[in-house]
Amino acid sequence: MVWELGSLAIGHELLLPSPVSVARSLARMVVTGEFWSSIARSMSRILLGYAMGAVGGIALGVLTSRWRAAAAFFAPAMSAVKATPVASFVILLLAWIRGANLSIAVSTLMVLPLVWQATHTGLGAADPQLLEMARAFGIGRIKVLRYIVLPPMKQQVLAALRTALGFAWKAGVAGEVIAVPSGTIGMHLYNAKVYLEMPDMFAWTAVIVLTSVLLEKLLVFLSRGGERKK
Repeated sequence: MVWELGSLAIGHELLLPSPVSVARSLARMVVTGEFWSSIARSMSRILLGYAMGAVGGIALGVLTSRWRAAAAFFAPAMSAVKATPVASFVILLLAWIRGANLSIAVSTLMVLPLVWQATHTGLGAADPQLLEMARAFGIGRIKVLRYIVLPPMKQQVLAALRTALGFAWKAGVAGEVIAVPSGTIGMHLYNAKVYLEMPDMFAWTAVIVLTSVLLEKLLVFLSRGGERKK
């Protein structure tokens, strides 16, 4: 309602298209094969980068939790990655890699420090009294890892993975808007801006938001399903 009233008050589609205009644009796009192929192409690349960042973050977190020298070496780099704006990464990476692969690299860099920090912190969050009890009773390392070390780490890592998914999706699409690889969401968003097709731009933005929400809900569903099985 607020959106419709604002559109009526401004009275210019180039500044703020009405919800009806955006809905029409979206309805026109969803019946085309290009619409779905663009979503699939963007999603596959960004999720690949997300998976690479998650695996790398967990592996790096395990490494830095076991060796202080590794933590001293990698911690400043992870802090720098977290503090650097996405646009800066995109411009730097464009000098080294193809625009089609940019969203993969940007998504990886967004996910890596978040998952690393959660893993590194989570592995050190085990109750020291439980660890002392395990040593006193001669409990094996596998059981100590499964029942004492992993539970507190798991919650932190899952929370980081959920947060990182949203960051990866937004950063990946932002990279596509700058690099403009063919047949992607970012390309359509960029073209809509260049040709002043504001209803289309709002429609693609709605697609980005809805896809991000659905992906996050899917991740939550899968993680809860795994917990119920256990």
